[in-house]
Amino acid sequence: MNKHKTRSTPNGLLKKVLGASISIALLGVASASFAGEFGNGVNLQPSYYNNGNVDMGWSLMKSKANIKSVRIEIEPGKETQGKTWIAQAKSNGYTVIATYHKSAVLGSDSTSELAAAGTWWQNNYSNLAAAGAIVVNVMNEWGSHNITSNAYASAYNTAISSVRSKYSGRIVIDIPGWGQETATAAAAIKGQGGTKINDTYIVPSIHAYPGAWNQGKNAWLAKSDVDDLGSAGRGVLVGEFGNGGSGSSDWSGIVDYAKTKGYNVLGWAWNGDGGSMNMVTPSWSSNATATSFSTSSYFSTVYNKL
Repeated sequence: MNKHKTRSTPNGLLKKVLGASISIALLGVASASFAGEFGNGVNLQPSYYNNGNVDMGWSLMKSKANIKSVRIEIEPGKETQGKTWIAQAKSNGYTVIATYHKSAVLGSDSTSELAAAGTWWQNNYSNLAAAGAIVVNVMNEWGSHNITSNAYASAYNTAISSVRSKYSGRIVIDIPGWGQETATAAAAIKGQGGTKINDTYIVPSIHAYPGAWNQGKNAWLAKSDVDDLGSAGRGVLVGEFGNGGSGSSDWSGIVDYAKTKGYNVLGWAWNGDGGSMNMVTPSWSSNATATSFSTSSYFSTVYNKL
């Protein structure tokens, strides 16, 4: 099983792959005001190394003041470890976005897989949040480039309903096509295809890399797509970004532009990439039991954007 992320772009690109609960009364408030709510930060993908029993390098991270938030990807089956990761992040002062990440089904259009993510949150949110307040990111990179806005909206309505049985805060939803189909997500939020994502207390998340392809527009993901998604009135999160892989998307310009709009950006990855996009060394893929870290040559690629 490939534990990292697979992107289906024109190049066949193969690459890697926040919070307090807010009153349920706010669920009806359109969240166009979402901006800077989480703080900029970095991603962590610890599930696949030493059974998730890894040192995050918090002391080094705390010396990097621009990192305010961490997005922690949790593979189902790693709930106990996930609670530990969250507790550590909260004790070090970070906003935490916790993400259900089932590596075997990235880019899937299976409604049962997204529904399973919603059920996972229904079953595990209270235990995970006991370690500290978290923002729920329903599922990492569900939905292919080909999914319709109606199918995407319908599936998310089901999953969000399960999440809402336990959680009242902002919900992060990764847009389809590995975080690249902005028009599809915007249409789903607006209900332009006929089916609408009913919950308004959400923020859609873009994932920006050189190989990011917006199939709906037959073009590389671009700065204009940030506005396209933002037009749906729920703000935008750049939930992942990095320079790995090949392609012609201006990932750097997208991140910079999102920041000018006041949107948060989260770099991939502090640790856990398993490849070239690892901000610290040693990477867990090379030494899963390391307890001391230094910044890698890739570090500034992310950090200079925060």
